Amino acid sequence: MTANPPEIHGFAAPGFEPVRDVFADNWRQSDEIGAAFAAHIRGEPVVDLWAGWADRQRTRPWAENTIVPVFSTGKAVTALAMAWLADQHEVDYEARVADYWLEFAANGKAGVTVAQALSHQAGLSGISEPMEAGDWFDRDLIERKLAAQAPLWPLSEGGSGYHPITFGFIADAIARRTDGRSTGALLREEICGPRGIDFFIGTPESEHARCAEHVLPPRTPNLGKLNPVKEAAFLKPWSSPGRRGAVEWRKAEFPAANGHGTARAISALMGVFANAGKLGEERLVSEAVIAAAMAERVSGPDRVLPFDLSFGAGVMRNKGAWAYGPEENVVGHYGFGGSCGFADPVRGLSGSYVMNRQMDVLVGDERATRLIAALYGCL
Repeated sequence: MTANPPEIHGFAAPGFEPVRDVFADNWRQSDEIGAAFAAHIRGEPVVDLWAGWADRQRTRPWAENTIVPVFSTGKAVTALAMAWLADQHEVDYEARVADYWLEFAANGKAGVTVAQALSHQAGLSGISEPMEAGDWFDRDLIERKLAAQAPLWPLSEGGSGYHPITFGFIADAIARRTDGRSTGALLREEICGPRGIDFFIGTPESEHARCAEHVLPPRTPNLGKLNPVKEAAFLKPWSSPGRRGAVEWRKAEFPAANGHGTARAISALMGVFANAGKLGEERLVSEAVIAAAMAERVSGPDRVLPFDLSFGAGVMRNKGAWAYGPEENVVGHYGFGGSCGFADPVRGLSGSYVMNRQMDVLVGDERATRLIAALYGCL
């Protein structure tokens, strides 16, 4: 463990100094390399901290504009893009996926709704037939495979089975068949780009020099008792994109898995969920649509992750996991290794923790939960 934390940069508003103390303490307790934490209340920043190093060798300081891959934390941002489409009346959560993507109806999936697909109920937690890890970079091929594949469990049984990568391909297929643009393009052109929010799905090569390098966890996360659904999701040689190198991975659009951004950007975006559809003072999504996005769509034991989980339309609800503080109505998402974004609609509070040292925790990394607890303690 590091005896002393590095210099802490940024600010904690008066009354939020304990968050800064816990942020520094994460280096003592968890041997951070580089990290950032940000929080907003009703769209106003109250915490924006960063420290450490952006590279494994600890030679490149983590800067104010360092962006980092946040893996499944990006699912919450994809959920926001889908909510924007719903607010534009291009997508209906209660419509069938096959209403927009006819081929998806094959092999017993005709009745799957958009909300069910976004809440991990489509039975497609992974690709069942062998393929190459590099095949994920061929979007059209993956869409054909998902459209043709039978569900990995009987959909009549209900319940969720976490879709680590395929979630994003299903959402993106719906976006492109309705709006005509990919999820990454929607973020660039409609949500993040016009407002200078530093988050990308499909990170331009021009931004790669400021990307932090992630350091893999010391061991594989514990998935509990294995089954074919979990194996398809995580454990097959082709379960996640690979074999193309870091540059191509960053440039590709995997809306479930390779978003890059800063903590302040994710916190700002999560603020739309925390503030009834408003991004700062601006109405981005109607109150009714954001409520529909956050509403519980399924809860109970998940078939892939070894937890009782509650999902909205693309966001994880605090109920069951209790990984985002004491408020049941919080929504958010964790990412592989420990990053997270969260939104509390009761307090108008949003926040995000990002880092480059990954740990083997699927939900509720202690570095994030300590910061969230400190944040709530300041309210």
